[in-house]
Amino acid sequence: MAKSVAPRSRGGRPLFSFLKGGKKTNFFSTRDMLTHFLPLIKAGGRVVNVSSFVSFRTLNNCSPALQQRFRSEDITEDELVRLMQRFVAETQKGKHKEDGCLTTLSMIQARSLSKERPNDGILLNACCPGWVRTDMAGDKAPKSPDEGAITPVYLALLPPGATEPHGKFVSD
Repeated sequence: MAKSVAPRSRGGRPLFSFLKGGKKTNFFSTRDMLTHFLPLIKAGGRVVNVSSFVSFRTLNNCSPALQQRFRSEDITEDELVRLMQRFVAETQKGKHKEDGCLTTLSMIQARSLSKERPNDGILLNACCPGWVRTDMAGDKAPKSPDEGAITPVYLALLPPGATEPHGKFVSD
């Protein structure tokens, strides 16, 4: 008797279910929120997407062709959405190790802001707060929530007139 065994996450949920939920929250919901709120950001505003160093590591596990697309200066948001949908579908088939993806949404949206609102001085970045003691990370994480807040708060409080970083992934 053959039994199909889906890869599992650390919490025991099937990996497809775990990743589909994560991609829905971490990518698609962030994209939806930014689509609606970016037009409302005032000149000089700051947008900080909290991400993870894991996304940076994930890129190195992708095929060379996919790495090149994610690092491309001309990748579009529509193309990124298609890649994310493909990632979820491939994970459902158990092929997640062969093909993965990295969220480059911040880079794409920062580039769009620079083109559509070049004189507004809005800076949009992603950052990793590090391994922080939270319900998800547990007690073994070395950083307190206050320490984890340093990088996102730094980016949110960049002084008026700052032009960098913009469209970057920032971590300590």
